[in-house]
Amino acid sequence: MKIPILGTGLSGLVGSRIMELLGDTFEFTDLSFATGIDITNSEQVVESFQNSSASIVLHMAAKTDVDACEDDKIFGEEGPAWLVNVIGTQNIVEAAKKFNKRLVYISTDFVFDGTQDSYAEDDTVNPLNWYGYTKSEGEKLVKEAEIRFMIVRLSYPFRAYYKEKADFVRRIIEKAEKKEKLFALTDHIFTPTFIDDIASALDLILKKELQGVYHVVGGQSLTPHDAIHKILTKFGLATDVESVTREVFFKNRAFRPRNLALKNDKITKLGIKMKSFDEGLSEIEKQIHNKLI
Repeated sequence: MKIPILGTGLSGLVGSRIMELLGDTFEFTDLSFATGIDITNSEQVVESFQNSSASIVLHMAAKTDVDACEDDKIFGEEGPAWLVNVIGTQNIVEAAKKFNKRLVYISTDFVFDGTQDSYAEDDTVNPLNWYGYTKSEGEKLVKEAEIRFMIVRLSYPFRAYYKEKADFVRRIIEKAEKKEKLFALTDHIFTPTFIDDIASALDLILKKELQGVYHVVGGQSLTPHDAIHKILTKFGLATDVESVTREVFFKNRAFRPRNLALKNDKITKLGIKMKSFDEGLSEIEKQIHNKLI
């Protein structure tokens, strides 16, 4: 018998793949505009929770476009980023408390300021842009609610297919296939994460009564410059690549933390193997190849 799960953001880049991979184990109920639910409407959220037998909520819905969120900053608590990422989360948290449901909240590496060499789960959050700030406020709501919770921080997720929106790996592949010039950041560190590994981790997380904060991120941190060359090599592509600095690449855009090397020791100790970027690329190359033959 499948385990019922109430979920938000299930049609997104990560959520849709989770449903594909875990659909035989879990019965997902999607709370989204597609099913007539607006998470910024507390009455709709409460009604959905009341009518569900699920004891677990997977809250993935968020406005994640960093630059678009920064544009929302001038609107403050009236802006879409705040309404979705904070008010929406508040409604989910309050309903989870009211109906005694466990909450798994999906957060981001952008809650950190990027000034440390690396970040563990208990390091102090200090977001530098509006997106990171709204997500850190969401984390705060979850932690202070006196409910059973788990906060799962993700970082730069990528997968083989998702037609609605290309992740950073797919964008690089598509640009290289068109022989478009690529601009490769040399002074920025990130931790790409293979989405199938996120699904494997959530499979364990949703089944067990784990509590607290976990980094469900890849096993390798590197510069976008190195990542681009790994992608081109893996897929046998060639195009012009120009090395650039953060000052150039992010000019007139939302400020990004410089170093987002996240540690995943906690999830590793649970027996979850998070692939390196090289290993993740090998997996999506296999998936793409198998789909083509």
